[in-house]
Amino acid sequence: MAIKPLGDRVLVEPKKEGEEKIGSLYVPDTAKEKPQEGTVVAVGSGRYEDGKLVALEVKVGDKVLYGKYSGTEIKQSGKEYLIVRESDILAVIQ
Repeated sequence: MAIKPLGDRVLVEPKKEGEEKIGSLYVPDTAKEKPQEGTVVAVGSGRYEDGKLVALEVKVGDKVLYGKYSGTEIKQSGKEYLIVRESDILAVIQ
């Protein structure tokens, strides 16, 4: 089953963070910050402005930075994804 975002929404796969170790202690998942970087997996058709469809600026494969608390987390086929509005994407990493 594929996920196709609607409108101005974008499906992002968050960057995986490795296990963090401070000294001889491992930092638990609950103490780690959420990643704010990911890869665009799918994009919606765009948004309407003044009755015209405006295509999204991001495309599949772009590495992006997004707001810390933006989007909706979902799980599909054992992977975690985030659905965000294009306006929640802060930058494209080149």
